[in-house]
Amino acid sequence: MSATRILIVDDDQSFRYLLEETLRKEGYEIASASSGEQALQIFKNDSFDVVTLDIKMPGMDGFTVLSEIKKLKPEQLTVIITAYGAQKIAVEAVKQGAYDYFTKPFDVDELRLVIRRAVECSYLSRENRKLKEELHKKYDFGEIIGNSGKILEVLEVIKKVSSTDVTVLIQGESGTGKELVARSVHNNSPRKDRAFVKINCAAIPEGVLESELFGHEKGAFTDASFQKNGRFESANLGTIFLDEIGDMSLATQAKVLRVLQEKEFERVGSTRSIKVDVRI
Repeated sequence: MSATRILIVDDDQSFRYLLEETLRKEGYEIASASSGEQALQIFKNDSFDVVTLDIKMPGMDGFTVLSEIKKLKPEQLTVIITAYGAQKIAVEAVKQGAYDYFTKPFDVDELRLVIRRAVECSYLSRENRKLKEELHKKYDFGEIIGNSGKILEVLEVIKKVSSTDVTVLIQGESGTGKELVARSVHNNSPRKDRAFVKINCAAIPEGVLESELFGHEKGAFTDASFQKNGRFESANLGTIFLDEIGDMSLATQAKVLRVLQEKEFERVGSTRSIKVDVRI
């Protein structure tokens, strides 16, 4: 494993040297800059696990440097250096994207702790990005975006269930991306070259929903002037996504259960069973 690299940015030469020596003794590889302008030049041409950044510097101040760093590399871990008693400034910097802060003159133990936490966070973030890149190379996750541990857990579950043919229950609040997950399961399954059919069970009146799901025969009801195939037939050999299935009536749920258990159903107005091979 390569050494952990830290960029120290501070216009105070004596403090900068002291910080460099302290962190080198901890085994870190150090680069330093005496101004914001110099720091950005170094940052553009190299990569660092952590940047320590003084807020009050002549010329380009720490807030400006922090902003520019975030533009160049949004995930960069930055630790703010602030004078004792200026915690309000440090808190504002954290709000603007800094990971943490420490005060000067610094307490060695506090410094070690803050830097260690930042290094660990940087490592985990890097590993998460690496894992997601590997997953995306092998699997099609469509528009699912994110690098958090929770998102990676979701992607891992998608990867595991996609290779099987089991029925999948996807739960989540409105707008959390349940359809994206469903599509990803389909796109990474052996059924990916077949149809993906979606139906929003909450948006269709109960009297119409059964016909939409299972189809109907000509004359099955007043407006049934022709035979119609349902969504299950359209999804044969593919995948059907039943959005808001909990809003179905119990009678319709019982008919869906029959498809799950026996892989067959009847169109509305018919007694002939239709076999179907569909993943739900």
